[in-house]
Amino acid sequence: MISSIKKITIISMVPLFAMGPNPEQRPKEEPIVLLEPKPIQKIEPKIEELIVAMIQVESRGLDSAIGDTHLGEPSVGVLQLRPIMVREVNRILKKQKSEKRYKLKDRFSREKSIEMFMVWKNYYHPENEFETIARNWNGGPKGYKNKKTEHYWAKVQLELNK
Repeated sequence: MISSIKKITIISMVPLFAMGPNPEQRPKEEPIVLLEPKPIQKIEPKIEELIVAMIQVESRGLDSAIGDTHLGEPSVGVLQLRPIMVREVNRILKKQKSEKRYKLKDRFSREKSIEMFMVWKNYYHPENEFETIARNWNGGPKGYKNKKTEHYWAKVQLELNK
């Protein structure tokens, strides 16, 4: 998940009269290299649909949403991430030898929340169906087996069908 950098070389064009009449006094032109960041990752349109549906179910699209306060460590952000999920995503990134790490405050960023979801999803569910992904997001590693996550999946399905 490390963003790649594309180099662009631009050669400056400075009028010769601005540099003095003697060629030896003119500074040598060196190319200016600008770094243009590429997107961190491209999300498949189908997965994007699932993410949009889950965001609606989890937070109604509010980046500042705070939920499950009764559990001690609330879930926050558009995808309602708990601190344990941030730790898990960072563990996955470390295992993948990535230098990228997330902080708890990153849960309030829509972009970073989606990135964390994708790290988790690609690690645990590279080929799974939407139902398994959504139910495990809601109920943990065996959430797809938990009867309580059926209601969550039904809400995600309603959003997917809108």
